[in-house]
Amino acid sequence: MNPIRVLVIDDSAFMRKMLTDILEGDPRVIVVGTARNGEDGISKVKELAPDVVTMDVNMPVLDGITALEEIMRTTPVPVIMLSSEVRSGTENTIRAIENGAVDFIMKPSGEISLDIESIKEEIISKVIAAKDATLQSPQSKMNKRFVNPDRLTIQSSPNITKDAFVVIGTSTGGPRALQRILKDLPADYPMPILIVQHMPPHFTKSLADRLDALSGIHVKEAVNGEIIRAGTAYIAPGDFHMTVVKAGTSYVIKLNKEQPINNHRPSVDALFDSVATLNRTCKIAIVLTGMGSDGAEGIRSIKRMDKDAITISESEETAVIYGMPKAAKETEFVDEVMPLNQIGHYLKGLS
Repeated sequence: MNPIRVLVIDDSAFMRKMLTDILEGDPRVIVVGTARNGEDGISKVKELAPDVVTMDVNMPVLDGITALEEIMRTTPVPVIMLSSEVRSGTENTIRAIENGAVDFIMKPSGEISLDIESIKEEIISKVIAAKDATLQSPQSKMNKRFVNPDRLTIQSSPNITKDAFVVIGTSTGGPRALQRILKDLPADYPMPILIVQHMPPHFTKSLADRLDALSGIHVKEAVNGEIIRAGTAYIAPGDFHMTVVKAGTSYVIKLNKEQPINNHRPSVDALFDSVATLNRTCKIAIVLTGMGSDGAEGIRSIKRMDKDAITISESEETAVIYGMPKAAKETEFVDEVMPLNQIGHYLKGLS
């Protein structure tokens, strides 16, 4: 296999050197060039045609968000954004993913992270995964006819009751996928939606706020102990597992900091497993784009405990990273594989 050719864009000479050393420490990767700002980066992308770009969010001359938009417009390539954990950094990172970035990496200690070496495995794994990411323009692979919910090959007709839940798990590429689904739902959508998106603390709050601004339904970061309301989407906070329990006639969100599951907290499996135990409820479980296999065991649990549950995985043609949906499909407990553009309309048809 030819090494993955990477361009590093960062205004800090220290960060450019450290990222280059980290990436070239893996024989599968070669750094073909560096750039000191967004303007320089746009030029280098055209000149060097890298397989993957890493780019800082905050840079002088031309910032990473603006540079990303130009790169995706003129010379599309998988881009991983590097962000600091300040409020403006998290908000800009969400915007970057919305505008086409494949993934992001949080610098462990601010803009110039002297301890960047501590996340070298994450950097390398995300760059390698990005090489095979599916880049999507607003219309790419989104022109298929919508699925008619009545024609799906589910084993029995769903019994949609007032005690119904939509649960969604996603990772890399998830923010754009969630945006697409939630924007397709009406403001009066009657079912609650519980979402696990692999993200660090603070980023999930920015994601929830952004999705709330763009969607008809209310989207919020989940709070421990809150009663689940119809027509609201709840996003698990970064670094907390989210589960559902019944309390009297209501259903309540519980957050915990138990051990990560397969290196994830929040974990899709943790959410799905908790919903699987709920009796006399209608369950619609969906696994979207992402690296790894989180959600596959949860799909298995839901379907084993409730054969009438509806299980869906995103199709390979629209998934940015076809890891999690593929793992879910391979359990053979997935009822339907759907392109992203059909999922929201299918959910709308069930309500």
